[in-house]
Amino acid sequence: MSDYRLLIGGELVQGDATMAVLNPATEEVLALCPRASETQLNAAVAAAKAAFPAWAATPIGERRQLIGQMADVIEVHAPELARLLTSEQGKPLADATEEVLGMAAFFRYLASLDLPAKVIEDSSGRRVEAHRRPLGVVGAIIPWNYPLLILGFKLPPALLAGNTLVVKPAPTTPLSTLRIAELVAGILPPGVLNVIADANDLGDALTRHPDVRKISFTGSTSTGRKVMASAAQTLKRITLELGGNDAGIVLDDVDPKKVAPGIFEGAFQNSGQVCLAIKRLYVHEAVYDELCEELAALANSAVVDDGLKQGTKLGPLQNRMQYEKVKSFLEDARINGKIVAGGEAMDRPGYFIKPTIVRDIEEGSRLVDEEQFGPVLPLIRYSEPDDAIRRANASSYGLGASVWSSDPERAYQIANRIDAGTVWINKHIDMAPHIPFGGAKQSGIGVEFAEEGLAEFTQLQIINGAR
Repeated sequence: MSDYRLLIGGELVQGDATMAVLNPATEEVLALCPRASETQLNAAVAAAKAAFPAWAATPIGERRQLIGQMADVIEVHAPELARLLTSEQGKPLADATEEVLGMAAFFRYLASLDLPAKVIEDSSGRRVEAHRRPLGVVGAIIPWNYPLLILGFKLPPALLAGNTLVVKPAPTTPLSTLRIAELVAGILPPGVLNVIADANDLGDALTRHPDVRKISFTGSTSTGRKVMASAAQTLKRITLELGGNDAGIVLDDVDPKKVAPGIFEGAFQNSGQVCLAIKRLYVHEAVYDELCEELAALANSAVVDDGLKQGTKLGPLQNRMQYEKVKSFLEDARINGKIVAGGEAMDRPGYFIKPTIVRDIEEGSRLVDEEQFGPVLPLIRYSEPDDAIRRANASSYGLGASVWSSDPERAYQIANRIDAGTVWINKHIDMAPHIPFGGAKQSGIGVEFAEEGLAEFTQLQIINGAR
């Protein structure tokens, strides 16, 4: 077991306690991880606060260069990081490698952005300029489904804008983040980046800390509400990327054989542990039976195994709590629908569940109404597009959605009527750092990526001078 350490004030330090991190494919202890105390969290925030004035005064070009150096280090160590990510998260090694390289790509693109002053008015009476100033200390709370990629969503814009950062990874997937902290510790000035790990017991202390000016959180809607309530005590800025119960709408003009692979990937990527995954699929009655058969065939043929084994398509669920939750959704599916593929946990160590297709199910069942966050997809029959749109929108979530049709213009008209932050046509989960991303309704507050996401790590300041 490697010696993992926290990064506080530029120093790699032991935690005041330790905790075990399990391999979800074996349920065996992968490593002992340092566990920060609240005292160490406070030290990390204090270090970030002390480092802020000098970092904020550093020219943006220098900040950009240092973030680029971090990307260089991540790419050099990609094989090691990917293997560690698979071991603690469970996803297939090819997917983990893609995540590590994707993280580096987000570093590079987001660090290439700029924050120029904008002249609003330059007249004989006044000159008005808009500036983007850094906020101060930012707390970044990272989930367990994409621990490195999502760190890549938050770290580059936070640091580029001139903020300093305290990162808290999920307690079940802290190792790859701690390893990256060790690799890049000497690149940034001390205190600019701090990384701690906890047992899910320091989130409130971070979000209510008076010296933290912003929280960027990715996770469940229920936890997001707690983050928002805690941050409200000091009126912190917040960005919340929360849960989704993403609807896909399949029109009557599709070829089921052609669309089934894309739908399957959009639903079962990362074993369904994606906030943006297709979680309920509304299928026109004309193609319903055939699409059920096509998706069932794909589910039955998918190789489910340890992510370190070659040929694995789907790995285990990441942790026992999620594993038990998804098993409860399978029970609901047996009662309220018809399982045509999968439907059970695998009889082996690890948190493995067979990819599951459920037909003849409707709203009123947990599997349709709630976010399952696992490898289970319900297919709901409809006859009129207006009804499908109404049912897709009848949710407190609004993260993403997709429309599937052989007629792009027809699909576009339906996409325009769906209440979600992102709607795809004939694809799902197509994301890029230059495309803004945010949720509607209870799927989040604020925007990530692109110039809009960078602006969320700043304070708008207007300078209004007389002539």
